[in-house]
Amino acid sequence: MIGTTDHLCAISWRARPGSFVSLMTLYESNYIRLGWILPEARGLAGRHVSTANADPNLHLEVVERSRYTTTLNLSYVLESDAGPVLAPDLQVRVYHDARLAEACDSARTHRHEHLDRLRAELRRELDERWARNVLLNKWLEYCAERGHRFHPPAA
Repeated sequence: MIGTTDHLCAISWRARPGSFVSLMTLYESNYIRLGWILPEARGLAGRHVSTANADPNLHLEVVERSRYTTTLNLSYVLESDAGPVLAPDLQVRVYHDARLAEACDSARTHRHEHLDRLRAELRRELDERWARNVLLNKWLEYCAERGHRFHPPAA
């Protein structure tokens, strides 16, 4: 079983789902869950692939590194009749000192009509951030349970 340290993320009694305060708690949980599959984001560069039995390959690309943040793209590459499709195609910014991970961008269109309708209904920025980060949170847990891991290169 995957570590359950994200239950230690304190949720304010004032926080309600979809609020800014609960969004920050979700970022904390994302950071913990990302650590399950990527133990050291600071030292990682380039492109990496994690292979797990009976699951598509998980692709990770570090697109930007600075002193306090690392931005990476995380996605499955699925085959379709039209060629490879990135899904869910998330860009994740890791804030090392704050110990937060935010899904800061995702694909603007999907090959699923239902997902396009849902996106059209999300009008407010906070709603969009909330939806992206709930997706990241659940997906990271799923990937960890499937056995995906990225390891920093040996020194």
